[in-house]
Amino acid sequence: MAAPRSVRCAVVTVSDTRTVETDTSGALIRERLERAGHAVVFYAIVPDEREEIGRLVDELVQRPDCDAVLLNGGTGIARRDVTYEAIAERIEKRLDGFGELFRWLSYREIGTAAMLSRALAGVYRGRIVIAMPGSTGAVRLAMDELVLPELAHLVFEARK
Repeated sequence: MAAPRSVRCAVVTVSDTRTVETDTSGALIRERLERAGHAVVFYAIVPDEREEIGRLVDELVQRPDCDAVLLNGGTGIARRDVTYEAIAERIEKRLDGFGELFRWLSYREIGTAAMLSRALAGVYRGRIVIAMPGSTGAVRLAMDELVLPELAHLVFEARK
């Protein structure tokens, strides 16, 4: 068994205010995935509602055409930021290194404000789930430095 050449991904933007037209972070994720040869099999914007985020992720990891779910938004500490809670309660195998590395890389760019990020990743029902902050800069950092270099390998390992 080898790592897949193309990973089939769902992209979810968590936001109360973004629309398809204003979702620059979701667009960046989709563009980066496709440019790297991966497939975007689903895209949606959902509100910052824990149950709705969780229900959608539950549905996505059951799809046979979805290897990974990439979320952006809702990972901060504001009252409405609930992506972390929705994902953390589902993850069966945490990839603590993702959040640790993201915050370290982010610290080099933005300083101590990096500690406000609750970016996380893990395996849920055999699928990779990654939650990153919603700012375009954070998405660019996460995709270019962490997600794209390891995505196929992550899927390979989760399938073992």
